[in-house]
Amino acid sequence: MTTLSFNVLPADGAATPLTLDIDTLVIAGWAGRDAHAIQHHIDELAALGVAPPSSTPLFYRVSAEQLSQAETVDVLGTHTSGEIECVLFASPLGTLLTIGSDHTDRKAEAYGVAVSKQVCPKPLGRDAWRYEDVAHHWDQLTMLATLVTANGETRTYQSGAVDGLLSPPDLWQRYTENGTLPPGSAMYSGTLAVQGAMAAMESGDAFELELHDPVLNRSLRARYAIRALPVVA
Repeated sequence: MTTLSFNVLPADGAATPLTLDIDTLVIAGWAGRDAHAIQHHIDELAALGVAPPSSTPLFYRVSAEQLSQAETVDVLGTHTSGEIECVLFASPLGTLLTIGSDHTDRKAEAYGVAVSKQVCPKPLGRDAWRYEDVAHHWDQLTMLATLVTANGETRTYQSGAVDGLLSPPDLWQRYTENGTLPPGSAMYSGTLAVQGAMAAMESGDAFELELHDPVLNRSLRARYAIRALPVVA
């Protein structure tokens, strides 16, 4: 179990502080709506030696202790990178939404996707929205991930609308029998394609995340840097 702190920002009214205990973390993989695009990506990864998923979507269980709201997270080596994702979690205020990164070890991914998910921290933001405030225009939300190197160079890493991914209710229906997100749980709900080469982040590199709502004209933002620990044998 891990304890997180959020500022819940309603569509109107004042922010509400919330402290929440999370004991279940789920990473939804292969969560796109286009089956042909998913298969193309599976084939690409297979060419790199990554085993195909047993089903799509696939729900990876990860230790909730991997969730982090720290400004800097530690990773092993210089072969990791982030993936921008919407993060939904059950709370006493209803289902909430924030922005996060499924930071992943790319070397471990080649021999075990589940292992690669577990070995890296899972950063996420401190601000959150009520899911019900965006549910009716969910497909209009957009995500933007920017890679910032230690020397200040920037690169648009991922960008696009969430309409290419399965909607939260669709994911929940596939994950649980009653089609709801269980109390005490958080779910990373899928990512966008990387623009250009996949990053290999080094110490001091940062990942900036933004989830934009064009209907309510507001954004959730988060940023984290990494510290690459040395690999010794």
